[in-house]
Amino acid sequence: MTAELVRGQNHPLSQSRLEIRISAGTPIVAVAALGDENGRIHGAEWVAHPGAPAQPGLEVSRQAAADHRLAVDLDAMTDAVHRVSVLLALPAPGGGPGPVRFGAVAAPFVAVTGLDGSEIASYTITGLEAESAVVALELYRRQGAWKVRAVGQGYAGGLADLLTDQGLPEAVQLAGTVNEAVARGLARSVQAPPPRPADGDRSRQPAAPAVGPDQGGTAPQGAPGPVPPSYGGQPADGPGQTGPQPAYGVTGAADPSATTGGPINYSHPGRRNSAPPPPPPTVPPAHPGQPARPVAGDATGWSMEERLYNQVWGMFEDLARTTAAYRSAVDFAESRMDKELEQALSDPRSRIGGQGDAAREAARARHAHLVDRAREVLDRDLAQLVAEADVVEPALPPAFARWDNPAWHAYRVPMEIPMALRLGDLRLPEADRIRIPMLLRLPLERGLWIDSGRADSVDGSFTDSHDMRRLAMETAVAHAARLLAVYPAGEFTVHVIDPAGSGAQPLAPLTQTGVLAAPPARGAAGVTEVLGRLTQRVDLVQMALRGGAPDALPPGFDTSQQLLIVNDFPHGFDDRAVNQLRYLADEGPSVGVHLMMVADREESAGYGPLLDPLWRSLLRLTPVPDEHLADPWVGHAWTYEPPLVPPGSQVLHQVLTQVVAARRSWNR
Repeated sequence: MTAELVRGQNHPLSQSRLEIRISAGTPIVAVAALGDENGRIHGAEWVAHPGAPAQPGLEVSRQAAADHRLAVDLDAMTDAVHRVSVLLALPAPGGGPGPVRFGAVAAPFVAVTGLDGSEIASYTITGLEAESAVVALELYRRQGAWKVRAVGQGYAGGLADLLTDQGLPEAVQLAGTVNEAVARGLARSVQAPPPRPADGDRSRQPAAPAVGPDQGGTAPQGAPGPVPPSYGGQPADGPGQTGPQPAYGVTGAADPSATTGGPINYSHPGRRNSAPPPPPPTVPPAHPGQPARPVAGDATGWSMEERLYNQVWGMFEDLARTTAAYRSAVDFAESRMDKELEQALSDPRSRIGGQGDAAREAARARHAHLVDRAREVLDRDLAQLVAEADVVEPALPPAFARWDNPAWHAYRVPMEIPMALRLGDLRLPEADRIRIPMLLRLPLERGLWIDSGRADSVDGSFTDSHDMRRLAMETAVAHAARLLAVYPAGEFTVHVIDPAGSGAQPLAPLTQTGVLAAPPARGAAGVTEVLGRLTQRVDLVQMALRGGAPDALPPGFDTSQQLLIVNDFPHGFDDRAVNQLRYLADEGPSVGVHLMMVADREESAGYGPLLDPLWRSLLRLTPVPDEHLADPWVGHAWTYEPPLVPPGSQVLHQVLTQVVAARRSWNR
């Protein structure tokens, strides 16, 4: 159970490798400072900030952002370190437009989590007014054990005053360094891409057959793993990652020449316990001077599904990094032109007249040349990605495919749960031709929130509130239908709470085909009954698991995954129902109970900060295109597009009819 801290409260930490997640309503700067037993910072090298983001056991974000993920390894701290302080600051006025005091923005939220995402403690920093910097929380060592304490101490003088109060001698200079890194865009610099072949071909090479752990091999370095990074946050390649596994001979002794550091593989090297993976697809030979033609499934994996999954994530990363390189080049060109123009204007001899005009014209010409070169590289990379998307999209299985993909015409209820589920598409403004499938791993690790409150789209179109509610509910039905379609018969159950019955029309595909566990719950009594039943289910499963007796559940207990769709929240919900909903959002996913909220957050503003943890625990999606998701590599703001069913299509009805028929056959 997550500990929701108040100011001054502490909580023990049972793990040494942690993530600190920060969420704010505006871009902020995250800094982490190491302190001795008296809390003093001994020098700038004891501070991790955007200009120097990594210190031993510590890594912070490289940019000002509304969401941050800080990596902490307490075991890597030296004995002199007794405290790790997490500091938040609004960017200095020179770092870009934005608020100058925390009282003008939403209360920042800080959570300490394990590497698996499980939340250990959280703290919402309230009561800030004129402060522009704040000590959010601190991890401190006490009698050999580490704890976390909520601090919430604000400073109106900004980061310089905060660091001075922490005992740092060069506080003003370091604060200036941090502000300069943010203002000049140094924090947005992108890591250099891997070396390319001499001919500039950026296509991924064909993968060798994957080798399982029972075959004494390891995955090739740089290959995408089966677990994707989460949307919105820091790069996945953070500190603390393990290296390649050690190689072992027939005798089981470690090869001295092999790289060490991983767990020992005790399996017999000559014995295979599973069939080898299918061979990778054959890549057709490329014409001389031309890049290799892309092939669907050329990433690593034990199955075509896994290869396609990894290939999609490879395309996602490729597009993120090539766009970041283009933006960085354009920023450099503009910065260089501004500097050259400033130099020309600062010289009275060249300020006016032909010499000054020539200097300004030359600066603009160099800027245009640099931008054109960057655009050529981007267009070349985008052309390769477009060609890859053209072959990957038709090859995707139903769980990964759009609703208009022909794969749904051959749909059959699966016998196994797929790796992931498609929740929509992602795109960037520089590459409007490319849509990257947004794949989410199964089973769901967090609930979904379909935001029905936003009325304007990124394309400039406007939708009134009534149509937004309808579109949001149709989006929720499409997501629920896909979840029902990709699970084996009888392994996924859907419940609906629709207190006022306003979602009757969008819910028709679910109600008319009979895939719901029961008719949508109406009124306060229906809300109470459904929430009480699901809350009791969570309690029973948790008690069984904690008692080590998962088979001790009542006879006839439904062990399938459960999804609760809630429409028009908070209408029809009293305080007890709201608390039950929060409980399901926090505790449900770990025992197979998932939440899908269709709601406008503003309508629940009367509850104040009580519901902030609820919204933060859910993955926000929208029924219209919206820029609110960030990639884990460079932090681009991606435009999310919901998975719309083609107008007039009967695909939902056909798929759900097969789900119902398979469920009836399974129950016989």
